[in-house]
This record gives sequence, C-alpha cells and structure tokens, in this order.
Amino acid sequence: MPAKTARIVYLNGAFLPENEAHLSIFDRGFLFGDGIYEVTAVLDGKLIDSALHMARLERSVGEIGGRLPLTTDEIVAIEKRLVADNKLTEGVVYLQYTRGAEDRNFFYSDDLQPTLLLFTQVKTLEHVAAVDTGLKVKLMPDQRWARRDIKSVGLLPQVLAKRDAKAAGFDEAWMVEDGLITEGASSTAYIVTHDDRIITRGNGNATLPGCTRLAVLELAREQGLTIEERPFTVEEAKAAREACLTSASNFIVPITNMDGAPVGDGKPGPMFNRLRVLYMENARRTAI
Repeated sequence: MPAKTARIVYLNGAFLPENEAHLSIFDRGFLFGDGIYEVTAVLDGKLIDSALHMARLERSVGEIGGRLPLTTDEIVAIEKRLVADNKLTEGVVYLQYTRGAEDRNFFYSDDLQPTLLLFTQVKTLEHVAAVDTGLKVKLMPDQRWARRDIKSVGLLPQVLAKRDAKAAGFDEAWMVEDGLITEGASSTAYIVTHDDRIITRGNGNATLPGCTRLAVLELAREQGLTIEERPFTVEEAKAAREACLTSASNFIVPITNMDGAPVGDGKPGPMFNRLRVLYMENARRTAI
C-alpha cells in the first residue's frame, strides 16, 4: 500500500510537509491567544468569497494593532498554491496570524516578527445531509468577550458551547445575551418571519461580520427580498417560520429544530432553498 502523501502547509515563508512545520513554544498565539484566523472555502479547487475574507483579515489584524507580514494578494497566491499542491477540490484553507514569538510577557515588543500559518483541510461543503434535513441548535448563554467582531483565535467559549450542545444531541449552539440571539458558536444566525422578512443581527462588536453573511444579504437585496438587520429575541426565533445559519464551512444550511422543538413545520423552507440556490450559483461564478 503506497504511503500517504504528506500535506503541504505554509509557515513563515516556507512551503513544508506538515510533519516538518514547527512553531516556537513562545509563540504568543499559543501563550496568550494573541492572534487572528480566517477560513476560506474551496469549491471545485477555487477560493470562495476570497476578497471578503482578506478584507476581514486586514480589519481584524488592524483592530489588535498587528501588521500582516505579506500583502493580501501574496496571501491569496499562497492559498492558491496550497490548494494546487494538496490537490484540494472541496474543503477549506485555514489561515492563522499571531503577533510572533518571544519570552512570555503581556507587554509585547513592537519589533516582533509575526507568525503566519496556512494549511488546507478536506471537507464536504456542498452535498451535506443538513441541506435536506436541517440542523438542530441549542440555545445557550453567550459567555464570550466583548469584541466578537475581531476574529480572534481565542475560541474556548465556543468550544465549550459546541461540546455541551453536542452532548445534548444538537449540531450547533446559538448564543443568547439579554434575551437576544447574538450568533452561532461558529456561524451567523437568521430567522424568517411568516410574512417573509429575513432577520439577522446587524454588524457590531457583539457579532463577527460574516463573509458568507455579507454575500447572502447582497444577493437577497438584489432579489428585492426584505431584510431587517436587527437583534431578535428568543421568542421571535422560536416563533419563526424558518431559521438558518451561514458560515464559510457550511455556506448556508437550514435550522429545523431549536431547543428540541421544530422550527416552523420542522423542514427546510422555501426561503432557505431560494437563498441556497442564489448563494451557490454566485459562489461558483465569483470563485478564483
């Protein structure tokens, strides 16, 4: 039986087999969670919503006072090479930026050389069972920090929320703060009212500005659909006709069960189906 080919990763200027890529134990991403990440979907060997992800990366790094060691055009070229070298047809490219490595100290040096790591992951994105059956979400208290608009590598609250949701038989956690849905543990949350209004929370410090979210809402507006960007309550969510989520690693999938009760008739609804078709067509048309 032939040996498995080692996955090629990128680390600080070098393309390496994954078993040869090593990080310092003093990297601030490891010691402090002092870093930013991005996940870009790959479909048919092409990057999806790439410009949106690079814009968000630049913003997040800027919000923590960091600096990217490369331009976003250079980063996209690295992503494309990794996709090609690893023969990735469908999956994601993961990127992680950290402030760099030095002896542990809250007061970091201004001249640190940032760490930049990228790797690919094989993942089924398009033909998933959830498109036909929907996902089950558990409502849970939002215990994250106040700057959720920054795509920080500090994901422990989300890890714990997803662990507890899975243990209870659910697929995702929707976070609740002051009686309002903020977002999913790793996704953007939407509901659809009985009069066809699409409601999702507007961007701000309370939620991550989702790239898939932005693409979906632009397409919905082009179709003349009614969108309300505002917080919505737990009661509104449970009374909705439909619910769904978006993320780079899920695209758009329906929510058919919330806290053990069906959403609407418990099946993916017509608005979700319409948005899914619009998004997938656009994703393929604009992929690079």
